[in-house]
Amino acid sequence: MKFTPAIAAMVLAGSADAFWRMECRGRSGLARLDPLVNPGVASAHAHTIFGSSGFTATSGSDDLLAGDCTSCAVTEDKSAYWTPPMYFKDAATGQYKLVTQVGGMLSYYFLNYAPGETKITAFPHGMEMIAGDSNQRNFTAGETAPTTQKGLAQKALGFNCLNYNLAAEGSLYRHFMPDKAYLDANCKDGIRAELMFPSCWNGKDVTSANKMDHVAYPSSVMDGTCPEGFPIRLPGLFYETIWNTAEFDGVDGEFVFSNGDPTGYGYHGDFIMGWEEDFLQSAVDTCTNLSGRIEDCPLFTIQTDAVAQTCLIKEPTGILASVLAAENLVGPIPSLPGGVKLTPGPDYVVKGAAPVADASTVVVPTLSHSAGSTVAPSATAAPGGIFKENNAAIVKVADVEPPATTEKPTLVLAANQKISSTSYITQGGSVVEVIVIEELTTVMDDVQTMTVTAASRKRAHRHGRRHN
Repeated sequence: MKFTPAIAAMVLAGSADAFWRMECRGRSGLARLDPLVNPGVASAHAHTIFGSSGFTATSGSDDLLAGDCTSCAVTEDKSAYWTPPMYFKDAATGQYKLVTQVGGMLSYYFLNYAPGETKITAFPHGMEMIAGDSNQRNFTAGETAPTTQKGLAQKALGFNCLNYNLAAEGSLYRHFMPDKAYLDANCKDGIRAELMFPSCWNGKDVTSANKMDHVAYPSSVMDGTCPEGFPIRLPGLFYETIWNTAEFDGVDGEFVFSNGDPTGYGYHGDFIMGWEEDFLQSAVDTCTNLSGRIEDCPLFTIQTDAVAQTCLIKEPTGILASVLAAENLVGPIPSLPGGVKLTPGPDYVVKGAAPVADASTVVVPTLSHSAGSTVAPSATAAPGGIFKENNAAIVKVADVEPPATTEKPTLVLAANQKISSTSYITQGGSVVEVIVIEELTTVMDDVQTMTVTAASRKRAHRHGRRHN
């Protein structure tokens, strides 16, 4: 029997929910500090830190708000954003060196509604969150749309291979770190680490023991419906950080994050709310320009990149100072900061257990859509952002004819169809939601009848998030 799968694509035009892109061009700190996981002591591994100068080993929202500056563009945002930095281990010397971070960090605030929802609630004062699992070293979410929070969390990680001469890969396109051979051959402009935070809240707790259980992912990671017990919709926080892996092109070795993870499955990020709560609610309610530009929100006070880059966290004091003051986090150094060991998996990392030396059985998930190619060079992907700003001809959104509809189009499935997965790509200056649909088809071959799963049909909802 011969069977040729039918593949169709439909683009449904509609208006996206609003968002803004918080630019944090200055790194406020590089230190083994983590007030959420290791409060009051040196953290287990190094972090690259952005935001308020009030960040310490014990800081909360009040401490961040009391900081005298922020390394982010909007002065009203004294939140703290931090992730593990990337290191390169030289095969010849065995030493580690910090990989250069390009353009600081971007934190997107997506204002995504689900059908029937009418309100997004600002992060409450004291809100703390962690996205990702530092000890994960394998992909266990499965190839279909995950239904558990653990599965959704694994699909909330992305590693975007950057080559600005080719078409852009989509955000959250691959959920693992490519190996060095692939990076050298394909990613001449580096790798962009991406992380989506949960946007559903239980409405009661601003934190929890593991900094995760008080929030949850919606059904499609970035958007969709919130699970039972998490009725409050929060802004969807999304981190982007670019690492210049290309500076080690042709050098034998491997890339690893500071938590000992060379796979990317253990990538993670932390957040502490540092806005005045009423101000952030006003911004959520009124800063709904589809451009995503912070300049298009009249509430925001914007400082220059040069000023933002002067904002630094304070030096640790007391016993922490003696532990961290002389620590070399840049390298070359003989081991990862804090003496962290490489743990390539595939087993989940258990504290105190010996690292597994062979990662050959790590599960690599199938990519959800095609990568960039020389056929369609991207006009939208750019260093440090989902969107490329056209500085030569900035068009005010007010001058553009508004879209015909402000609601996301309704997707109607046939009885033999189901949603397999969703992902996001950039196309023509817009964020496009790609919904992969599985369709069951009955095929006749002589007197035999069998049911097979046809190749995924892709339907893309074109979202009107335009970056001027």
